Amino acid sequence: MLHGCKKFYAGGLKLPVQIMSSRYAGTLSKAEARKRRNQLFDEEKRRQRSELGRIEKIEVKYKLAEEEIIMAMNRNISTPYDCARHISESVAKMSAIALVDNQVWDMHRPFTGDCELQLTTMQSPRIRMVNYAFWRTCSFILGAVADSAFKDNINLHLHSFPIPNITSGSFIYDVFIDLPDWQPTNSELCAMSALFVKLKNRELLLERLEVPSSIALDMFQDNPFKSQQIPNIVKNSNNGKVTLYRMGDHVDISKGPMVSNSGLVGRVTVSAIHRLTDGSMDGLHRFQGIALPKGILLNHFAYGILEKRAKKLNTITWQPHRVEEEAVSITASVN
Repeated sequence: MLHGCKKFYAGGLKLPVQIMSSRYAGTLSKAEARKRRNQLFDEEKRRQRSELGRIEKIEVKYKLAEEEIIMAMNRNISTPYDCARHISESVAKMSAIALVDNQVWDMHRPFTGDCELQLTTMQSPRIRMVNYAFWRTCSFILGAVADSAFKDNINLHLHSFPIPNITSGSFIYDVFIDLPDWQPTNSELCAMSALFVKLKNRELLLERLEVPSSIALDMFQDNPFKSQQIPNIVKNSNNGKVTLYRMGDHVDISKGPMVSNSGLVGRVTVSAIHRLTDGSMDGLHRFQGIALPKGILLNHFAYGILEKRAKKLNTITWQPHRVEEEAVSITASVN
């Protein structure tokens, strides 16, 4: 039943749409689903902490210039971020990802034993490694923007985002939106860019948590696409678990790694939203964006060239079977 052209407001967006059909409609509102995922995330985090039993001390070696610092930390609890805070708040704030025994490691991922630690910023020479994590994080945040930009009466589900490809010209997130006639306007893209800026300015930490498939399925029971993807993700993982990340109240699935916090993103633009019409799924939209790391300055003309390129349809595809291959590739780039 159509009710003409109605305005729906969320996050500053004005979306002229018609009442949606029930395709892929969930039983919970987006706000309720988000709250439930956060509760399950906290419960699983507490459960894992309670099962650790006796806390074991480990030694983490960190080289600062010519000096080597040895820190006594807690196995399976302490993280590179905790070590960075012991050094200084500025180091903790600027560190993007870590190297633990020369392996790429999230700043908020607990240590598993004695190790050597290196901290990497967005300006560190290991550019490829950091760029992959940065690009992936931008896709993650773009998903959070899409999930919060529309009101609850819009039937919307996050689908997926592909492995980072810096040369593609844009980071992306594919989103199912039941808006058959929607043509995104420049003002709507600007409003989404403003939401992205709001999230990055909050300098939100990106927490990492590995969970059993049963927990992941429970978290995303209201998302038909994630529910279908989780068994395949588990099948291709090393430990039969699903890796989740949380930023603020937004929880999503990703192999990682991610950068430490959203504040490491500098200038950013949600550049385009393309409706995908390959016939596999009607209603799938590709959100695209471009961003610079914080502290990287570019003049208006040069950034405009990047924005123009990021408006073109990004044809990169999501390939869940490549998650392990991606991890190997990134690790190899470090050595």
